Amino acid sequence: MSATSSVSATGPETGGESATLHERLIALAERQIAEGEVLGVAEADPVNLPMIRHWTDAIGDTNPLYTDPEVAAAGVHGGIVAPPAMIQVWTMPGVAGNRRKRAGTPIDAVLAMLDENGYTGVVATNCEQTYHRYVRLGEFPVPATRLTGITGPKRTALGKGYFVTWNITWYADGEAVADMLFRVLKFRPWQRAEGPDENTHTTGENEAAPSGNGSAPTENGTSEAPPARIRPAKDMPANMSAEEALARDVLTKDMPANMSAEEALARDVLTKDMPETREDVSPRPPYPLRPAVNADTAFFWEGVAAGELRIQKCADCGELRHPPGPVCPSCRSTTRTFVTASGEGEVYSYVVHHNPQVPGLRTPFVVAVVELPEGVRIVGNVVDCAASRVGIGMPVRLTYRRMDDELILPMWVPQEA
Repeated sequence: MSATSSVSATGPETGGESATLHERLIALAERQIAEGEVLGVAEADPVNLPMIRHWTDAIGDTNPLYTDPEVAAAGVHGGIVAPPAMIQVWTMPGVAGNRRKRAGTPIDAVLAMLDENGYTGVVATNCEQTYHRYVRLGEFPVPATRLTGITGPKRTALGKGYFVTWNITWYADGEAVADMLFRVLKFRPWQRAEGPDENTHTTGENEAAPSGNGSAPTENGTSEAPPARIRPAKDMPANMSAEEALARDVLTKDMPANMSAEEALARDVLTKDMPETREDVSPRPPYPLRPAVNADTAFFWEGVAAGELRIQKCADCGELRHPPGPVCPSCRSTTRTFVTASGEGEVYSYVVHHNPQVPGLRTPFVVAVVELPEGVRIVGNVVDCAASRVGIGMPVRLTYRRMDDELILPMWVPQEA
């Protein structure tokens, strides 16, 4: 097992950072890259059917080759195989307190040095997996890890940080069964006084910048400061119509046209203090987390702008699907249309996000998978509700929030709100 890498540098770090830290970090990364691929250990349990059942049930994968012994025995593999995307599951160490002793990896020391020096934030930016063959019941996949690159410092919307890239190859009985390229941004949360970086350093394969995917930061970064939190106003004149308030950018676009100004005030949908004139309105800072809009998703965001929750529908077989995509998973048709959902649903699953800090959002906040009566699920924030009140099965309804002068996002509120 071996690895190769290239090293290039543009000079030591400047702009208020410690050059000593930067030089030590790059030197450490170069040593870890030179170490090449480091073989790990297998976990306690082999590839097994109960875990496959749990995983396929959570994902909604009904392929019988993964769970039905009779169907699998008659199939091309001659028995049950694990879904390829489960490859990481078989070598995850488990929760604290139940972990077996693990072999170290070339990544550990680099991430530890970043943590110790204030780069405590982390966000994954790239995950690319390649599957060579299916793994079978009873096999013990073993991970082998190699560090392939580090780039930085880079300024992003999340803060100043370093992109760290590594590869993992999983082996079963000495045969490579899967590979994964993984890249994270390790960042120090944004500080208002910090200025842009003037010089950066690239070591190893990180010289190729990761592609942006909407909300994830890219190595090109951004110099915008996080947006200020907008305070609801209570001074809107009661005799102002909803239409006039919308035109003057006082109300969010989710306010129904037939809602009175008094009701809007009561429901706290105002987004900024009432300006005396249109000229008094200042542009809002750009919201830093932008959705990816492409040919497959444009109809959805056009619907959001129009106050509609649009769900993609196959024009041939009629199946609804979300997230939207170019091909119907049932009949393989590329002809598509959409339906407008009712805007009601219930919480299917959720997480409460505490750390790291996210630009434009105040922690803790709730991200939920909402199941719609139309039969699809959609991910969104639950707002206007304490995190402790959110629970599985909670009825919710759709609302829309204006994040800046251009972006509106769909969110969810409790139905009784």
